[in-house]
Order: sequence, then C-alpha cells, then structure tokens
Amino acid sequence: MAPLVQHIVVVLLIAIPLTKAVLDAHYYDKTCPQAESIIFQTLRNASLYDRKVPARILRMFFHDCFIRGCDASILLDSTPGNKAEKDGPPNISVRSFYVIDDAKTKLESACPHTVSCADIIAVAARDVVAMSGGPHWNVLKGRKDGRASIANETINLPAPSSNSTQLIQSFAKRGLGVKDLVALSGGHTLGFSHCSSFEARLRNFSSLHEVDPTLNTDFAENLKKKCSKHHTDSNAGQFLDSTASTFDNEYYKRVIAGKGVFASDQALYGDHRTKWIVESFARDQALFFSEFASSMVRLGNVGVNEHGEVRTKCRVVN
Repeated sequence: MAPLVQHIVVVLLIAIPLTKAVLDAHYYDKTCPQAESIIFQTLRNASLYDRKVPARILRMFFHDCFIRGCDASILLDSTPGNKAEKDGPPNISVRSFYVIDDAKTKLESACPHTVSCADIIAVAARDVVAMSGGPHWNVLKGRKDGRASIANETINLPAPSSNSTQLIQSFAKRGLGVKDLVALSGGHTLGFSHCSSFEARLRNFSSLHEVDPTLNTDFAENLKKKCSKHHTDSNAGQFLDSTASTFDNEYYKRVIAGKGVFASDQALYGDHRTKWIVESFARDQALFFSEFASSMVRLGNVGVNEHGEVRTKCRVVN
C-alpha cells in the first residue's frame, strides 16, 4: 500500500472555525452499527487491488478538512455552473474517489440516508493508517455533508514550497498547533510526489545556490536523475519516505538527514519551533503514533457542518 501525498498551494488563508458540533465515537451505534465494518472492508479490498489507495485516501481527508472544514466538499463533482474543489489545481492529482463511492453505495443499502460522506472519509483515513501499520484511534462521528464546493478555494491548501512560518499560520487558522503541523506532516510516510512539486529545489534554486542547500547532496543528485531537465514521463517522481507502504517514523529520520522531498518537509527541521518535535518523533515512533492519532482527531473537528445534509451520493448534493 503506498504512494501519493502531495500538498499544494498556499497564498490566501481563510479561517475555518472549529466546530461547536458535538461529535461522538458511538454516533451510529443504534442507527447503523455495521457502518465502520462496511467502510473497513471496502478500504481493505480496494487497497489489495491498488497499493496507492491508502496514501490517496489520507491525502483526501487532509484536503477536505483544510477547505471549508471536514464536510466532504472535496467529493462533489463540478457542474456546468460551478467548478468544484476536486478540479482545483492542487486536487487534480487526488485519486480514488471511487473507493468512497463504493463504501457509500454499500452503506446506503444497509442504512439508507444515515451515514454522511464526511464521516466516511474520516473513518477511511483512520483505517488506511491502521492497515499500513500505523495507529488506530476512535473516530468521532456525526458530521453532515456540505452543499458548496469551489475550486478557487483550494489556493488555501499548504504548498510543497511553503516555509515553516507559512505552514504554522495555515494550521493556526484551522485551530491546529505546531505539534499538529509536525505530526500530520508525518502522513507523508505514505507519500509520493511527482517531479513538478519539488524540481524547483534542484536547479537554479537562487542567485547563490544552484541546488537547495538544505538538500542532502547525494539525494539531490538522485532526484536530478529521476527528474531530468527535459523529462517527459508524467509519472516520474519520488517517494517521500523510503518505506512508502508502511506507516512509520522513517519520514522524520529522512528529514533530519536532509532528505525531505518537499521544501515544506525540510523546513520543519530548519525552524527551532518545529525542529525539536521532528527529533522527538524520529527517536520515538510510539510518541509519533500517539501524537498523530490525537492530531487526526483535532483535524477531524475542523469546521464540522452540523446543519448540512447526508448525501445519498457523495458526488452530488441531494
């Protein structure tokens, strides 16, 4: 189970308030007790056929919650009158929507009009982490699905070129702290990036440096070979972690070694506010797992919609 977690574009950052909704780990116990089992089985089967599914689902959850909160707005299809989030530049490479569709179809059959698409993404994100060897946590549920999705708002997603101050500010606008930033960046342990998201670090980096000086020299040369100046392979790129199908703390060890693929990854080790946390997670995987689970719960509380709807199909509003 592996690749694909690229974070993209940050310019204007709009605040998303933390929810006042009361989410509950047992929200569906009476109305759809088999909900989490159905989602897990769907994710497991999909991941057996496509090893990229776990990283893609985890990235989908991040990108959903960072725009309009965790309301499944990333799942809505564009219409003739509206270009939706999934067609915004940072989300063009988000994949595996069919897995959420499949889970929704099964849930509608078992428990019609009950389980929201927003909750499906949140549970699925937990499941793919746990399936990949990472922590398991109780997902709070009770989100409703939003009715709006606007492609231009994806400009507010953190970019792979972001510096640490930009990242800290982006997370703070969503009620998330510095430790949340470093912990959730560890999701790149399942990540893959195409060359376009990091090749600016490899050539003509600045007036003083041809290559980003924070990059390990040998690693930079390896990346240059994969992303040659005139490469034509649209699939060329680099795993963000040397154990790309396993959820572990290897990502932090690589950042310390100067092998963070994104400038935003390496920036975490260059700032005193985040460096000590990177070092702590690199030393102690159990600590990372604990903090990652806690941060995922907090991320899942961002901008929760309690006045929305439960979509019958995740791609369209009711």
